[in-house]
Amino acid sequence: MSNQTLLALLCGAVVGGAVLLLIVAIRGTEPKDETPSLFRNRGAGSRRNLIRLGAGIAVGLVVLVVTRWLVLAIALGLLAGMADRFFGGTGEERRAIDRLDALATWTEALRDTIAGAVGLEQAIPATAVNAAPAIKPSLNLLVDRLRIREPLPSALMRFADDLNDPSADLIVAALVLNARLRGPGLREVLSALADSAREELDVRRKVAAERRSTRRSVQVVVAITLIMAAGLILFNPTYMAPYRSFIGQAVLTVVIGLYALGLLWLRRLAKIEVPERFLVGMSTDGRLSRPGDDRMETVSG
Repeated sequence: MSNQTLLALLCGAVVGGAVLLLIVAIRGTEPKDETPSLFRNRGAGSRRNLIRLGAGIAVGLVVLVVTRWLVLAIALGLLAGMADRFFGGTGEERRAIDRLDALATWTEALRDTIAGAVGLEQAIPATAVNAAPAIKPSLNLLVDRLRIREPLPSALMRFADDLNDPSADLIVAALVLNARLRGPGLREVLSALADSAREELDVRRKVAAERRSTRRSVQVVVAITLIMAAGLILFNPTYMAPYRSFIGQAVLTVVIGLYALGLLWLRRLAKIEVPERFLVGMSTDGRLSRPGDDRMETVSG
C-alpha cells in the first residue's frame, strides 16, 4: 500500500468522522419517553457505543499507519470496538446474580410482612424501603404507581417489565393472581418462591465460578496471539513481508476469519443462557399475553 493511498484513507476516515459528529451535533438526539429502569439505561448505552466506536476507529487507524495492512487494521479495529462482547459478560452475570439475590430477600420480607395481616397494597411500600439496590429503583416506581391509584395487577406487570427478569416473573405472577382473586395461601406461595430463588442463586454462583476460568482462557489465548503477531511484525518484518501483497492480504483474511470463528466459539462457551420471560405485558382488559401466542389468557384462567 503506497503512502498516497494510506494518506487518502486516513484523511477520508477523519473527514467522515467529523461530518458524522457535525450532523449529530446539529440534529441532536430525540428523548426517549420510556419508563426509567435500572437495567435499561439507553442514554448510558448510547455513550458506551460511541466510546466503543471511537476506540475501534482509533485502533484501526494506528494499526493501519504502523503495518499498512488494511485487513489487519479492520480486524483489530473490530476487536477493539467489540471487546466487551468477546471478553465481557462478567458484569452482566454479576448483575443478574445480585438481582436474583435481591428478589429472594424482598420476597422473604414481603412474606413476613403479609404474615402480620397486612394487605399487598400496604406490604409493598413497607418492604420497598429496605430493598436491595439491585431492585430498589424498580420497587420505588411500583410504589409511585400505587400512590397514584393505578390498579395493583397493572402496576405489578409494569414492575415485571422494569426488572425484565424471568425469575421476577414467577413472583409477580403469584402476586397478580392474589391481587385479582384475593385468595388465601399467599404466604406459603411466597415461601416456596423464595426457597426456589435461593436454590437457583446457589446454582448460578457455582456456574459463574466455573465459567470464569473459560473466560480467562479466552483472554489468555487472545493476548498471546496478539503479542506474537506484534512481535513478528515489529522485530521480523522480513518474515512477514509476503503479507503485504494482495495474495498475502487474502490469505490473512482467511486466517483472521478462522481465528474469529474460534474466538466466537470460546465466547459462546462462556456465555450464560437466560430463559425467556413468560410475562410480556398486560392488555387493557387485564389479560396476559405470551410470546408467539396470539390468543390471550386471563390471569385467573
